Amino acid sequence: MITVSNVSLRYGKRVLFDEVNIKFNPGNCYGVIGANGAGKSTFLKILSGEIDPQTGTVAITPGQRMAVLKQNQFEFDEFQVLQTVIMGHKRLYDIMMEKDAIYAKEDFTEADGEKAADLEAEFAELDGWEAEPEAASLLSGLGIKEDLHYAQMTDLDPSQKVRVLLAQTLFGNPDILLLDEPTNNLDVETVMWLENFLNNFKNIVIVVSHDRHFLDQVCTHVVDIDFSKVQMYGGNYTFWYESSQLALKQRADQNKKSDEKRKELEEFIRRFSANVAKSKQATARQKMLEKLNVDEIKPSSRKYPYINFKPEREIGDQVLSVEGLSKTAEDGTKLFENVTFRLNREDKVAFIGRNTLAITALFEILQEQIKPDSGDFKWGVTVTNAYFPKDSDHYFQTDDNLVDWLRQFSKEKDESFIRGFLGRMLFSGEESLKKASVLSGGEKVRCMLSKMMLSGSNFLTLDDPTNHLDLESITALNNGLIEFKGAMMFYSHDHQFIQTVANRIIEVTPNGIIDKLMTYDEYITDDRVKAQREALYGELV
Repeated sequence: MITVSNVSLRYGKRVLFDEVNIKFNPGNCYGVIGANGAGKSTFLKILSGEIDPQTGTVAITPGQRMAVLKQNQFEFDEFQVLQTVIMGHKRLYDIMMEKDAIYAKEDFTEADGEKAADLEAEFAELDGWEAEPEAASLLSGLGIKEDLHYAQMTDLDPSQKVRVLLAQTLFGNPDILLLDEPTNNLDVETVMWLENFLNNFKNIVIVVSHDRHFLDQVCTHVVDIDFSKVQMYGGNYTFWYESSQLALKQRADQNKKSDEKRKELEEFIRRFSANVAKSKQATARQKMLEKLNVDEIKPSSRKYPYINFKPEREIGDQVLSVEGLSKTAEDGTKLFENVTFRLNREDKVAFIGRNTLAITALFEILQEQIKPDSGDFKWGVTVTNAYFPKDSDHYFQTDDNLVDWLRQFSKEKDESFIRGFLGRMLFSGEESLKKASVLSGGEKVRCMLSKMMLSGSNFLTLDDPTNHLDLESITALNNGLIEFKGAMMFYSHDHQFIQTVANRIIEVTPNGIIDKLMTYDEYITDDRVKAQREALYGELV
């Protein structure tokens, strides 16, 4: 158990946490959410002891071991992969090193023998003989193949290092897991493996993530950081979001009587309880929901941008025809070969694949920014295309303020119109006079989406638009694309985003594509698709 008592933290005049009191119990997974800058990662650092609060305490049940997902990918470069994983259990690793040092002595004494015997006994108690097989199993589950288990960490690419550090955190059955954005740089198979691991984990998990599907799959509780307070709710992220939106609507409805509002909330809780996802945690979720006092559900202070794409003209039947496109990277890596497909006016296509560089290259070819090695494509005459690139930094290399920056992409030049548009995208007041060159990653994304909305295009191409966005902006964009009346193609690593927007999936591999008219959940569970993927990748998937 972790008990947080009267914890407060401020930076200057800004109060991050004010007298926080909360308990985390075994068997539960807690998803920590909050607006950008609310202090989610800081809260995890307080729990781990990396940061001391100005007031209050964090108490952990004596003898329990905490594991924290490391963010420094270079910290273990001098070590082997398997060794790095075992280092996640510090006491076990220290015993192994101490044993090896004793046995390596040339002048081995009787005292050394007694010490070694004591270490061997503790080593056995900690299941030390299973350490390497367990570490290897974790690595394999996370997509690190056996031929890399004895490689040096410095020889791994960034996505592989992330997986090894995640295996390090999970190793040795810790009593408490603290995970900050654990799904970053993981492919769909690895995320599913992690979801299954956490759903069967019997101890405490506390996780920060912008992946709504992941939070829904693993969380029994949501921990919301808002108004400098930390409030715990039973249920997953979707329950918290829908209930907070309902509370916000009810607060705005001044004419509705309080007993009507109560009945509405109680019915919402009953409906949601009946639809709790099947997992070993479903019972815990439902019990929390049944105990929940409807008065505890509060509107969130967080703001959602207004994202609404309105085509100026209807798209025709001829949208895009692609014939035999091939592309090789500058280093000689084959990105894709002989890609052929046609898009229809009702298509919302999610492009997926292990190599996201291949998808970016395909999008850039179709936007005529780079040339293919071979093949051709043709857009329909009615198509007006708005493009969200993977890297938009070159758009912001200017000293223009946001009003002037956005005005260049708008037919309506009036400043009040531009300011109003920026306000709906959460750039209000002085924020709209910021220089474009100093924007954060999330702010740049909101500006690029504004540019796309002003274009009135009937076809959208989006390359990883949810990257850098907070949960509120991801939700707003997700809803905006669901409502969009044109056609689109996009790449995203967000499971829920793909599942709720796409009606067609195209997977790009070096040896061809898989093109299926189905939802994402259907795609990843279809046995015929799995067989095709194994054939194209040349390995089990």
